[in-house]
Amino acid sequence: MLFCERDAASGAAPLVCMHGWGMNLRAFDPLREALRDEHHSWALDLPGHGRSEWREHCGDLESQLQDLQAMLPAQCVLVGWSLGGQLALELARRAHAQVRALVLIASTPRFTQTTDWPQGMDAKTLRAFDTSLTQDWRQTLRDFVQLQVRGGRNAEHTQQQLEAALEAHGLPRAAALRAGLELLTSLDQRTQLAHIPQPALVLSGQNDRVTSPAAGRWMAGALRNARHVEIARAGHAPLLSHVDEVAAAIREFLRG
Repeated sequence: MLFCERDAASGAAPLVCMHGWGMNLRAFDPLREALRDEHHSWALDLPGHGRSEWREHCGDLESQLQDLQAMLPAQCVLVGWSLGGQLALELARRAHAQVRALVLIASTPRFTQTTDWPQGMDAKTLRAFDTSLTQDWRQTLRDFVQLQVRGGRNAEHTQQQLEAALEAHGLPRAAALRAGLELLTSLDQRTQLAHIPQPALVLSGQNDRVTSPAAGRWMAGALRNARHVEIARAGHAPLLSHVDEVAAAIREFLRG
C-alpha cells in the first residue's frame, strides 16, 4: 500500500507529486505550500520509501507503475522529480485519461551515459554508488543527498531540508534503494517520448550534477508538446533551493 498525503483544498486539476530516489514526499512540502492557493495537491511515497510499504517482488517497473496508477485521480497533473519524473513519463504514456499534463523536475529519459547518450551519468560514478549501496546504504544515501545540492544556491540549507525530510518521514528500505538504482540504470525512455501527447514542462537545474540540463533540453525537444526552463544556480533539488522560481514556472505553464 502506498502512502498518500492530500491537502483539504479543492478546485483545479490536482497536482500529484512523486519524489526521486531515496527521498520521500516531505521534499515537496515547500512547493506544495507555494502553490496551495491555486492548486490542491497530493504527494505520494514511492514503494519502500517514507511510509509506503515494501512488499517482496514489488520493485520491478510494472509492479510500481500498477501501484501508482491505482492511486491516480482523473485528469491530474503529475509532478515528478528525478526518478519520479521517469515514472511520471511512463504513467502519462499508459494512462492518457488520468494524466492531463506533466511537470518534470531535474529528470531525464535515460540516467546512464552511453556512446549515444553523453547527457547521462558516467559509468564510474554509478559503479561507485552500486558498490557503496551494498557496503553501507545509509552512507550511500548521505552521499547522494550531498551530490544533489552540489553547485546549487543555498546548498547547505537545501541539504538540511532533505535530511530533515528523511528524519521526519522515514528512511527508505535498503531493498527499495537497490530496486530504484536498478531502474535508474536500465530505464531508457528516449524512443517513447514521441508517443506522450500531454503538454509537459521540463525544469532543469543549471548546475545539476545528477541529471544534466542538457538531458532536460533534449527531452523537451523529443516530447510532442513541451517547453524547457533552466533554473539558474540550481542543483538537483530546485523544488527546495529555488521554490519560488519553480512555483512561478508551474503557475505559468498550467495557466497556459
